[in-house]
Amino acid sequence: MSRVKEDYYELLGVNRQASADQIKKAYRKLAVKHHPDKNPGNKDAEEMFKKISESYEVLKDDNKRAAYDRYGHAAFQQGAGRSASAGVGGFHDPFDIFREVFGGAGGGGAGGGIFDEFFGGGSSGGSQRGGDLRYDLEIELEEAANGIEKEISFRKPVSCDQCNGTGAESGHKAVRCTSCQGSGQVTSSRGFFTFRQTCPNCGGAGVRIEKPCKHCSGEGRINATTKINVRIPPGVDTGSKLRSAGNGEAGSMGGSSGDLYIVIHVADHDVFERQGDDLFCEIPIKFTLATLGGTIQVPTLSGRATLKIPPSTQSGTTFRLKGKGMPNLRGGYSGDQLIRVHVEVPTSLNADQRKKLEEFAVACGDADEPVAKSFLNKAKRFFG
Repeated sequence: MSRVKEDYYELLGVNRQASADQIKKAYRKLAVKHHPDKNPGNKDAEEMFKKISESYEVLKDDNKRAAYDRYGHAAFQQGAGRSASAGVGGFHDPFDIFREVFGGAGGGGAGGGIFDEFFGGGSSGGSQRGGDLRYDLEIELEEAANGIEKEISFRKPVSCDQCNGTGAESGHKAVRCTSCQGSGQVTSSRGFFTFRQTCPNCGGAGVRIEKPCKHCSGEGRINATTKINVRIPPGVDTGSKLRSAGNGEAGSMGGSSGDLYIVIHVADHDVFERQGDDLFCEIPIKFTLATLGGTIQVPTLSGRATLKIPPSTQSGTTFRLKGKGMPNLRGGYSGDQLIRVHVEVPTSLNADQRKKLEEFAVACGDADEPVAKSFLNKAKRFFG
């Protein structure tokens, strides 16, 4: 019995009327919590990370979200030949960058995996384009702002160095399959109907290897750990995708390599919250500064900056530092930094401080009118 898929909105903990920003914020919070790097060996966390990543892939896209709202999971059910575990939008499962998608009868390398349908994999003559891979990379906000080069390591099928990816022992080669005459498919008739199916003798490759390479068992590929350097441009955000051409799975039997897609996850920051290209932070200030005015030093991603607080600043006032936000990914400008101040009220006073504050209250008339007149005028009907 097939397992009923969980609702994407419920997985992210948002309602169906949630805005794009609310969905993004919910995903970032859950992605950080369940990311496999922070939960090594925890299969439950790994599975949840896959689910929330799949949910976000759909709900962040207006067209996919509209289709999901109308048809549910049925909107993304694939036809024959597509793996039910394939990620939404053509990616592998979010954490699974090591999957070997060989396909074909007996693992002969005829099927190139789910990416072939989207990126044109596969070719005649027995060679197959390698599958594309996905790698999830978490970086810090400062790294997203400045750009950085990261070395990543993962396992994938690479070309066999013993047979140079041909799958055949030295001195031998692949010959055309006599069963399908190199087409990779055979036909059969039953009454008025004609059926086409993968050739059982060559697994759809169209060729057969006379003497398979012992090192790779005729696959032309072996699994190996690969390290590459990835340049992360300034301005990336969670969900940004980078393509590294040719760094996916090696093709089988001399086929071209697939591509590697790096999906960025920007970790939550302890001071700043990102809102598009803008950065937002909250700073508590003393009530004396809010009353009298002055200047304070505030943090920015590029260092300290001076912020002028005008006299009589009210709690909740927001100030803007132009150009101190995140650089735009397409270049040309940076967002702003928004600073909201909250006025702190003293929690303890000594006798001298209390006396002076009481004198100040009397001098201002606060002792007789502790509530602002603007509010009293609005609420006077409640007081008879």
